[in-house]
Amino acid sequence: MRIAIFGDIHANLEALEAVLDDASKQAVTDFVCIGDVVGYNADPVACLENLRQMECPTVKGNHDEDASGSHSLESMNPVAAAALEWTRGQLNADQCLWLRRLRMVRQIADFTVVHSTLDQPAHWNYVTNRFDAMANFSYQFTQVCFHGHTHVPRVYTKSDKVHEVPADSIIVEKTAKYFVNVGSVGQPRDGDWRSCYAIYDTDHQLIVFRRVEYDIAKTQAKILAAGLPPMLAERIAEGR
Repeated sequence: MRIAIFGDIHANLEALEAVLDDASKQAVTDFVCIGDVVGYNADPVACLENLRQMECPTVKGNHDEDASGSHSLESMNPVAAAALEWTRGQLNADQCLWLRRLRMVRQIADFTVVHSTLDQPAHWNYVTNRFDAMANFSYQFTQVCFHGHTHVPRVYTKSDKVHEVPADSIIVEKTAKYFVNVGSVGQPRDGDWRSCYAIYDTDHQLIVFRRVEYDIAKTQAKILAAGLPPMLAERIAEGR
């Protein structure tokens, strides 16, 4: 099996379509989404409906939860909150229900997927270094777990100790565990504006990261036309 693991789409339709097109050219057989289908960008409905039609396993992200709820967003970053309020106005009741019913954690085949962390998935904690990753491994019962949330591709391994290794091409060794951040489709934050996702080749025990260009100008124009904060259009070009 060759499985595309992707997420943090954040309503960026051009980026999603580019990733799906690239994955099809890489002989991908299956797709798995690590959440945050909506939020920030201007195509929440189209991105959500794409995922529903694909029927691929998807876990819930924090923006999925916030966009499908009615709770106050006052404690959030004002830009993110403004985008979520706008997104709430775009989604219908059925789409909100679909988001609310997404599970926090799923095991697919012999690996696990979660948006944030396995120790407290509903707390939306960030893993930005190997010390953050340590707690997760205590709750990881499969050899490989894929996640997102930070929008930065990273790979943490645990054998005798926890190490961070380059997010490039990873051979899955039998003696280690892996906690893999697949980066972001719709809003990368590692200084590279291109969409990021990973392919897990289970037959060869290989994880490969892919970067994909998309029509960023079209996405930016949609953000501005929707009346969303201009900062959101600026930041996707900067990969921040």
